[in-house]
Amino acid sequence: QVQLVESGGGLVQAGGSLRLSCAASGRAFSTYNMGWFRQAPGKEREFVASISWTGIFTYYADSVKGRFTISRDNAKNTVYLQMNSLKPEDTAIYYCALSRYNDLPIKREQYTYWGQGTQVTVSS
Repeated sequence: QVQLVESGGGLVQAGGSLRLSCAASGRAFSTYNMGWFRQAPGKEREFVASISWTGIFTYYADSVKGRFTISRDNAKNTVYLQMNSLKPEDTAIYYCALSRYNDLPIKREQYTYWGQGTQVTVSS
């Protein structure tokens, strides 16, 4: 069993930055691909970014490309999401997730374990 705990959310003005963290329990963290998703009120949960277990490969949704950066520290069992140039439309609950797929996963159904989420609110 894996537990994921997100932190770092909050209220920020448009154009500002936040860094989300996701701490994972379990010794096998470093062997799994990880991802971030978000869900805005009244909308489906959508893919944001994913990172391979090595940290070498990453993939981003077009809406965040160039503004968000996903990274990981396997020694700390933690994955990060650095969010810059935030926009009001980035407002959502952000979830980290762990995948057992070999390829870099971008679909919700490819992820097995989920955190409880952290709220990000961007004011205009």
